[in-house]
Amino acid sequence: MTKLSFQLYSARNFQPYSAIFEKLGKAGYSEVEGFGGIYADLGDADLKGLRADLDKNGLTMATGHFSPDFLDGEVKKSLNIAKTLGMDSIYAPHLAADQRPADGAGWLAFGKRLQEMAKPYKDAGYEFGWHNHDFEFVKLADGSLPIERIFEGAPDISWEADIAWVVRGGADPFGWIEKLGSRITAVHVKDIAPVGENKDEDGWADIGHGTLAWPKLIAALKGTRVKHYVVEHDNPSDIDRLITRSIASFKTY
Repeated sequence: MTKLSFQLYSARNFQPYSAIFEKLGKAGYSEVEGFGGIYADLGDADLKGLRADLDKNGLTMATGHFSPDFLDGEVKKSLNIAKTLGMDSIYAPHLAADQRPADGAGWLAFGKRLQEMAKPYKDAGYEFGWHNHDFEFVKLADGSLPIERIFEGAPDISWEADIAWVVRGGADPFGWIEKLGSRITAVHVKDIAPVGENKDEDGWADIGHGTLAWPKLIAALKGTRVKHYVVEHDNPSDIDRLITRSIASFKTY
């Protein structure tokens, strides 16, 4: 079975993380994906403690999210976090609405910024890429898409494809897997509830309990460079349910 990871952002409302690590290890996960809220402010001793807690539960923090500003402004710290926690891949995950470019030229410039930003991390041996949401698939005034302009400006970075956000952006995930498959090195595995359901969970669903054709998507993704499949749910109401049902579904794909 392919190793399955878990984005710890999904568990931010179910503290402490030490208990989450125990649940994930017992359920059969082998990896987790971190985000800035976990490690950005930790010193060396706390980072080593976090690594020890992961090791104790048979988990590796193979991938991590770091904000673009942190990756730009805190290169040494970012590299230390990645090394201490045992990462092999680093992904810039998001741009706040007030930071997003308004046109194609702006997104191209942002792509060029990512291309430059990636250099010290790639030189240190890390995979470096962009993680999408829905706004990258909304057409700009010139008819282009931000996702196209980003990768045009950053020809050497990879893509952590969040398939459910592609769908929420109104795009065809199979078409984008075919178009950008050579860029895909990680995938967020999450699901979208049927219209009108799971309103208390922002319309998201556990893997295999929503509307996405995950068996077909996994088959399509086998033609890419994907190394990490990462379970995510942006607002689960029951963390135990999410952890157990998601890995159970994934094992059938």
